[in-house]
Amino acid sequence: MPKPITVSDPFLEASNENLPRYSVIVALYREALIVPQLVGALSNLVYPRENLEILYALEADDEETIAAFKAQNLPDYMHLVIVPPGTPRTKPRALNYTLKQATGELVVIYDAEDRPAPDQLLEAARTFDRARKTGDASLACLQAPLRPKGGDGFIARQFAAEYAVQFDVLLPAFCRLKLPFPLGGTSNHFRTKVLKSIGAWDSYNVTEDADLGLRLAQYGYTSAMLKAPTIETPPSNIYTWIPQRTRWIKGYMQTLLVHSRLTTTLRLKVWASMILGVGLSTLAALCYAPFTCMVISSLMLQALSGQFSPIAYRDLGLLLFGTLSGMLALYQGAQRTGVPFGLKDVLSAPFYWSLQSISAAHAIYQLIVKPFHWDKTDHKPAAIS
Repeated sequence: MPKPITVSDPFLEASNENLPRYSVIVALYREALIVPQLVGALSNLVYPRENLEILYALEADDEETIAAFKAQNLPDYMHLVIVPPGTPRTKPRALNYTLKQATGELVVIYDAEDRPAPDQLLEAARTFDRARKTGDASLACLQAPLRPKGGDGFIARQFAAEYAVQFDVLLPAFCRLKLPFPLGGTSNHFRTKVLKSIGAWDSYNVTEDADLGLRLAQYGYTSAMLKAPTIETPPSNIYTWIPQRTRWIKGYMQTLLVHSRLTTTLRLKVWASMILGVGLSTLAALCYAPFTCMVISSLMLQALSGQFSPIAYRDLGLLLFGTLSGMLALYQGAQRTGVPFGLKDVLSAPFYWSLQSISAAHAIYQLIVKPFHWDKTDHKPAAIS
């Protein structure tokens, strides 16, 4: 007789595990259009519903987004948390307010446009459990790789390849070297008790994720990477991209200023990670376009005069080495993640890098004039499923 066919039910399998309670927090502001997609994406998470709560943190004056959620007929494990008026008006402030109401042993942060892999919570819970069973009490955070998909055009393709480098080349390398790393702004899974014990997010830092990754390490905790990704929608044009990148670079600058002024001794690994993961990134954004223009202009002037100095050859060599290294990293990241990134995209990458210098200049201006201003990134429902 043929063997009976058994159908695997991931919800049933998960329910049979002794899984901890999980809190999912999503902070939104003026995101009414994307609410149906978000609710659908989080409804697909495979985790026992009796051990799951999803908290949507909404600003009190955001009536349109609140109305959009109320129109969704939310299940009983999804709740709205209304954040009262206050300053600063930032995402980390909303997260800190909502964290006080979270009841989960584990907590994860998502953004409005996120579509996490259905098994991401299960992978994180099992990873934390394995660490506990092996006596590794230091593991406090797990970062899921972010995969931008669904956008089109120059900015969207370059952004997707850039993320591939960040989450599938650089951060895995940091993990192998046992170095702390700046977290991404979403899909961070934490042990709630640890997160609260170190003060959670800095409400005044506009890249609270980078700060928190270093602060965890400064307190002796470690972070690691997950395999299950989160799909995001990339910015589609320069008008969306520049304000977002300005905020990120300004937050990196804030993080450097805060951590270099600590009254306690900065751990060696935290210092190395801060320089490699935050400092060099900020410096590259600031310097790439102006220094590239200086080198090219110098070479052109010397070519016209017919006299090349040894310094010109050195500068040209450094420019070519740096450019080719960046292109190789983009190609490697795109290959690992399956991001469409052809020869034309690789060759046009320096123009994308040059745009970062515009954002870096704007970031310096904002850091001086309005350091805690939050440049809001508008999101639209994804064009793909």
